[in-house]
Amino acid sequence: KSKTAALWYIVHMMKYPAANLLVVRKTYNSLRGSWFAEVWWAVTRLGAASLWKRTETPYEMTYLPTGQKIYFRGLDDPLKITSVTTSQGKLCWLWVDEAFEIADEGDFDSLDECIRGDVSGFAGANCRGVNSTNTNSTNANSSDTSLFKQTTLTFNPWSGRHWLKRRFFDNVRADDDVFAITTTYECNEWLDSADYAMFARMRRDNPQRYRVAGLGDWGVETGLVFPNFREEVFDVGAVLRNGGRAVFGLDFGYMSDPTALCGCVVVSGDSGGGTIYVFAELYGYHWTNRDIYERISAAGYAKERIYADSAEPKSIDELYRIGLPRIGKARKGADSINHGIQVIRNYAVVVSPCCVNFLREISGYTYGGDGRPSGSDHLMDAFRYAVTGTLDTERVSFA
Repeated sequence: KSKTAALWYIVHMMKYPAANLLVVRKTYNSLRGSWFAEVWWAVTRLGAASLWKRTETPYEMTYLPTGQKIYFRGLDDPLKITSVTTSQGKLCWLWVDEAFEIADEGDFDSLDECIRGDVSGFAGANCRGVNSTNTNSTNANSSDTSLFKQTTLTFNPWSGRHWLKRRFFDNVRADDDVFAITTTYECNEWLDSADYAMFARMRRDNPQRYRVAGLGDWGVETGLVFPNFREEVFDVGAVLRNGGRAVFGLDFGYMSDPTALCGCVVVSGDSGGGTIYVFAELYGYHWTNRDIYERISAAGYAKERIYADSAEPKSIDELYRIGLPRIGKARKGADSINHGIQVIRNYAVVVSPCCVNFLREISGYTYGGDGRPSGSDHLMDAFRYAVTGTLDTERVSFA
């Protein structure tokens, strides 16, 4: 999806000398290793590197013959999005990649509104609309050579409860200016034999994830490990004042697996069960123990109770010495995964929209054909460490 969209935009920016593009992701820091590199790949793939200039402060690309620009922004700095002004032509195109990360439909509406103003007086080459993936677009008429406005959304459909499904797939009328298409790995020309082997294993071992990640079906609740979750905005302070106990879980990663920290508040009910509120996450690759400490400290969680994966006692000891005085080992042992899952399933789970990676994981964390949990589970493991840590240690809160 992303490679096709990147190629389309580079080709059409060079065809339409008045067009400028805004590329948006959930966070600004996620751009460098993802779509900034993806768009530059499209430039080089088309043999046009000598015609483009890229800068990293801020992330931008400039088409040298005309001065047109591609602006890269993150939703975590909305002022930089609304302040985008073009020196050449019009800002008429918007591409939101990993659009599933935008949990609040209002955030998307604000983005969509930044593509405004009359562009009909700006001419471009004759092109015949767009054919990209999962797209909300206002297409140029095939016989019209004038500039047009377009918003493109690309994403994996992890949960059928997301607003994207309701807005762009369920309630589309015949007169809506929406073109939506679902692609599968079978039409992805950029995959190799190892990629196809991965999907074959996924189809065999985790059919539900295969239907979403492989075939593009919307995620459904059948087979979810934690079916009683919902996405909702809440006040963490109010939850804590209502008797909640805050706790964190940490799952270590480095190269192929991410390091994942989950922060949640457990509110137990009078007759068992209750509600778990997930309010914070940290998620990233290639983090050393020093990196982990600095990110936890910067987020304000250095003095909190953290239960970490006991498979890495050396890392836990080092983090303790660096400056995490309340980090400890998560309880692991025979059947600990199933025990932790069963404990959590007694609770309703409320997830803050800001925890985009957590929402992605919990939406695809399902029981495989062998009856064992499968899917991306780094935050799910951290979640389990946190909850079982606080509930299995005499239910003692911390200050």
